[in-house]
Amino acid sequence: MAALFFSSLPCRIVDPWDTQQAFSGNYPMNDKTEPARADFPHFTAIPTRWQDCDVYGHVNNVVYYAYFDTAVTGHLVTVAGLKATESPVIGVVVETKCQFRQELGFPEVIDAGIRVTRLGNSSATYEIGLFRQGDENPAAFGHFVHVYIDRATRRPVSIPDQVRAALEKLSVPEIE
Repeated sequence: MAALFFSSLPCRIVDPWDTQQAFSGNYPMNDKTEPARADFPHFTAIPTRWQDCDVYGHVNNVVYYAYFDTAVTGHLVTVAGLKATESPVIGVVVETKCQFRQELGFPEVIDAGIRVTRLGNSSATYEIGLFRQGDENPAAFGHFVHVYIDRATRRPVSIPDQVRAALEKLSVPEIE
């Protein structure tokens, strides 16, 4: 009977906490200022799906990481020409983090902003902001680090020129 009850719960945006108080800067990613929409040079629109939600009525925390990956990989496919199943050099995620500021729900369209804060020889650090359409402050903010490896040997290699060129367009000075 409990499964029937939970399956009938609507997926909606709920705000059981005062998000201004809960996320007033007491939990910074580091000492950086929270980014605004204008701090991101590229956006991808991502619609939420019914299956993204959990029994608490909001998008489950693990799904935010899928949104991060969708935004970055989508950019690499469309701008850098990445062919994930064929490219001899691939980026693998070695580090990730997310701060949750506001709940997201279904149905919504999220604007996922991406920027590159560090571009090394074989790695890139991306920061991603997930914004409700029209909002200036992110509902979630995080980062992940790609290390580029040879598909066959699984060893780090230099970022391919075409990928580097695409990432340079997203580069912003690292915020201290």
